[in-house]
Amino acid sequence: MSYAVIKTGGKQYRVQQGDVLRVELLNAEEGANVKFDQVLLVGSGETITVGAPTVSGATVTATVRKHGRADKVRIVKFRRRKHYKRQQGHRQHFTEVEITGINA
Repeated sequence: MSYAVIKTGGKQYRVQQGDVLRVELLNAEEGANVKFDQVLLVGSGETITVGAPTVSGATVTATVRKHGRADKVRIVKFRRRKHYKRQQGHRQHFTEVEITGINA
């Protein structure tokens, strides 16, 4: 089974064909095919190809399943006995993709 390490949204992911993962928000419609060009490593069985910094000619294709927002993260700044309390919330946008192929 072949696998690859891709870089998208400032993060790195180890993917195989059929994997479903959440990445930073991509500008693509649901059901559309996307191509990841920044492939850092490709492995197939005992052979591993490491890029410097990327593997030339290697791509990973995926299908966009859905867009959404993650769970809320609460940010609280608090100083006891000082009448100071600040609250803030944040929900990060994501795109859920399914890996359809690895081309080395």
